[in-house]
Amino acid sequence: MSLAPDDLFDVQSLLNDEQLAVREAVARFTDARVLPLIAEAFEQGRFPRELVAEMAGLGLLGATLPTEYGGGGLDAVSYGLICQELERGDSALRSFVSVQSSLCMYPIFAYGNEEQRRRWLPGMAAGELIGCFGLTEAEGGSDPAAMRTRARRVGGDWVLDGAKLWITNGSIADLAVVWAQTEEGVRGFVVERGTPGFSTQDIGQKMSLRASVTSALFFDGVRVPDAQCLPGALGLKGPLGCLTQARYGISWGAIGAAVACLREALDYAGQRQLFGRPLAANQAVQVRLAEMARRITTAQVLALQLGQLKNAGRLQPTQVSLAKWNNCRMALDVARDCRDLLGAAGISLAHAAIRHALNLESVITYEGTQTIHQLVVGRELTGLNAF
Repeated sequence: MSLAPDDLFDVQSLLNDEQLAVREAVARFTDARVLPLIAEAFEQGRFPRELVAEMAGLGLLGATLPTEYGGGGLDAVSYGLICQELERGDSALRSFVSVQSSLCMYPIFAYGNEEQRRRWLPGMAAGELIGCFGLTEAEGGSDPAAMRTRARRVGGDWVLDGAKLWITNGSIADLAVVWAQTEEGVRGFVVERGTPGFSTQDIGQKMSLRASVTSALFFDGVRVPDAQCLPGALGLKGPLGCLTQARYGISWGAIGAAVACLREALDYAGQRQLFGRPLAANQAVQVRLAEMARRITTAQVLALQLGQLKNAGRLQPTQVSLAKWNNCRMALDVARDCRDLLGAAGISLAHAAIRHALNLESVITYEGTQTIHQLVVGRELTGLNAF
């Protein structure tokens, strides 16, 4: 009985019926709707917004949140599989779903009150409201405690001043979950588009995540009522908790990009004739393909265990850091090697490898660089903080 080249340890046999159904539904969507247009969207620097309603219709926005708020009520492994199959198409689609679900809907659900949940979550789940997550700043990066955006109380309102940078969905978002320093500590606010003093600007000249919207957010005396302050979040624990949710999805998503590259490399190496035989008949090529499969398999088993820990309520941030670091590093290395195996053809958008490789340069950087996650693991091992 032959093994699946992109699932050598038969990880799919460990999935339950619901998880398999979710994966198959998103895989069909990716094959039918994402892959036919994504290369052109990447080349044009255009986010395929026309897919948002379809993703919402499949229940991919807020998939793990309770159904009473429009969510899908799915488990953590199902959400991971959603991310994996979307990123097999392109990191831009997985990034959109990660931001909408983990970085915007999650904090409103986890840190907001009932009125806030009812006000925003159903529309976000339906794709009628798009969110963005405002944490990163030009001088902050890996050090969120250095944020300069400030919020001060004025009567019954808050007034925000500052700027955020590298914000996915920024210019298309209907609302922004913004983190700012206050006299009490870091607080989260929901700032709606159209609020006076709130503006956005797209970041251009990107060579990565070209099919994703990336923006800067500006706050100049932006006044929001206290009803738009998330009451359950105080201090950096709030935004860092959101990042843990998103990094979990990234750990799965990166596998999808690597799988897409492995499939492409196998197909190309089997057809490409060189010196009178298929490229795949060469020992050096087989070793490289085997190395890709080994690393993908390791990442798949790691991600599944991570999902099981999350389902059991035993997930620790260090475990997410290890998975994000390992799986993004794996996917980037696989994409680069696949690009090399394809030779000159590998730089063309007719193939997926260069697009995934460029995207993964961002994925391995955002929401914690490889070095940051290495230091998180190092701190866990030694008990000493090297930040």
